[in-house]
Formats: sequence, structure tokens, C-alpha cells
Amino acid sequence: MSAKVLKIRIQGGEPTTDLILSAHTGGNAEVFPSILKLHVPDNSVIADVTYGKGVFWKKVDCSKYIVRPSDIQSGVDFRDLPYEAKSIDCVVLDPPYMEGATRNTAYSTGQNAFANHYGLREIKQSGDRYHAAILALYLAACVEADRVLKPKGVLIVKCQDEVSANTQRFTHIEIITALSAKGYYAKDLFVVVRTNRPVVSRLKRQVHARKNHSYFLVFVKPR
Repeated sequence: MSAKVLKIRIQGGEPTTDLILSAHTGGNAEVFPSILKLHVPDNSVIADVTYGKGVFWKKVDCSKYIVRPSDIQSGVDFRDLPYEAKSIDCVVLDPPYMEGATRNTAYSTGQNAFANHYGLREIKQSGDRYHAAILALYLAACVEADRVLKPKGVLIVKCQDEVSANTQRFTHIEIITALSAKGYYAKDLFVVVRTNRPVVSRLKRQVHARKNHSYFLVFVKPR
């Protein structure tokens, strides 16, 4: 009887410190290219449905992708995208994510216009309707993203937690929980820490730590 030959497993790859990390101090433009490199293959069709001035894309080699930019200023509502079902490889979503957009005292003309178009002040839900309006808008956008994404497509969501009505609202957890319930896989999370310190003009007593970081959430659509 011949002796049994044992195969020795050889570890592949090479040691390196050139890795994409989960936390970054800087701006969105510095982080976004790494997210695409890690999670979105070359030649993918990417719909950035809140393109704005294209800040995310300033340091991206766009020749590697088929980019379809749109936003409300160009007349495209991300709740009603002009794409066929299951035709997009990746959707990028970054609406205004602070509840100030739901108030009559919104601090900019652009934010007021956004709130008026999407009816944020009219959304009525139980609990705090201001933050709830923002969350409802995110989830409505995710429903439409689900329609246009191909199976196993990638959804990249930018968000930030906030304190609303003196209550912590962990927006990134709320979005992850909602999409996970629909079968989406929360594949990755990137933390972006701002380089400058926030300033408050009037502060009597600080109750909560001031948020100086935001998130990129990366989801994969189920089959």
C-alpha cells in the first residue's frame, strides 16, 4: 500500500502596509476613490444620483467607469430615476442629512429649495418628525436604488449621525438596519473625520459630544 502524500498549504500573497483603511481624516474627495477601488469594478455603470458639484469625483479617474451624474438641480428626483430596472452596477446617494433641512429656519437657500422640493416639512411620522423626515427620504431613495440596481449591485450611502430634539439619532445604524431587513449585505463602513473643529455660536452647556465625523456605507444588493 502506497504511503499517503500530505500536501503542504502555502500561504499566498505578499506582506504590505499599502492597505485601504476604514477611518480617514480629510474630505470626501480623498476617501471616495478608495471606496470605488475596493468595491466597484472597472467599467461599472455608476449612477451618482446626488451629484451636485461632483465633489466625490474630483480625484477619481472617471475613464475607468461609466458615470451617470444627476441631481435635483438637473431635474432628476432620486426617488424616480430615468433608468431601466436592474440596469445599474452602482448607485451613489448623498442627500442633505441633517434635520435642519426640514425646518423653516434652514440655513441656506439651497437647503430650503431641497426641503421644499422633497416635502420634508410635510412628512408626518410618529416621534420626531424632523429627523424622521430625513430618514424617510433616505429610505425612499434606497427603494428606487433597489429598482435600478443589478443583482449583486453596490449601493454607496453617505450619512451622518445627529442629535435631534435632544436625542441621539444614529442614522448610520438606522439605515443599516432598514436595508439589512430587505436582504442587503452591509459590506463595509468608512469613517470620515473633518479636519477643522466645529464652532457653536451660542452654547450654555454641552450635553452631547459634537459630531465631527460622517460615514460612507457600502451595501450589496441580494441576488
